[in-house]
Amino acid sequence: MNRSDVTIVVPTYKEAENLPRLLPRILDTLESGGLTGGVVIVDDNSDDGTAEACQPLIDDGRVRLEVREHERGLSSAVLHGIDLAESEFIVVMDADLSHPPEAIPRIIDALRDGADMVIGSRYSEGGSTADEWTTWRWFNSKVATLLARPLTNVKDPMAGYFAIRGERVLSVRDQLNPLGYKIGLELIVKCGCKSVAEVPIRFEDRVYGQSKLNMREQWHYLRHIGRLYRYALARRLRGGSMVSE
Repeated sequence: MNRSDVTIVVPTYKEAENLPRLLPRILDTLESGGLTGGVVIVDDNSDDGTAEACQPLIDDGRVRLEVREHERGLSSAVLHGIDLAESEFIVVMDADLSHPPEAIPRIIDALRDGADMVIGSRYSEGGSTADEWTTWRWFNSKVATLLARPLTNVKDPMAGYFAIRGERVLSVRDQLNPLGYKIGLELIVKCGCKSVAEVPIRFEDRVYGQSKLNMREQWHYLRHIGRLYRYALARRLRGGSMVSE
């Protein structure tokens, strides 16, 4: 069997209202972009009808649903999806319609052009966020970005929309132990991504469901940043670079 081009990994928890809108857009984009592959949804045992919402596309083989009954968390869900991928490229995106799937072909093109990792970026030239963003949300995002600056120079290291080659993740799989939501930053650092391309996107606010971002997740991010600083410093002492280009 030929290896597919791309696997789209979508971590979910109570996103049943969004999935019937998101999944057809992903699949239409893959088809129109000439990309082979499908979607892996990793769900943390939602009780909102997620399985029923996905069933029509599961039946025709384009979507796979993995329900985790004993583990929770976005980052570990993403890694679980990556472990299941059988494709050259892996794209990770949120289920809440904030990330436009129509950008997937451009993101894959940037990987094929030689980037180590590609981000669907809110802050690169041409990128933007929804008009409804509050000053507090914008400030919170900028502070988190500044905290990541010693680790990478990319403009949107907090992005949850990114792509990477599967073999690159597998080469460091045993070193990955992300905490909280910022799995992309973990991969930039531990996969040694020196060339990170940013494809501008319009980041939209969710329409259905509730945001998972809260004070607990912000605390997780601070702990995660601390871990990555220690990891990067140890690598620098061994002779590597601390900051990804």
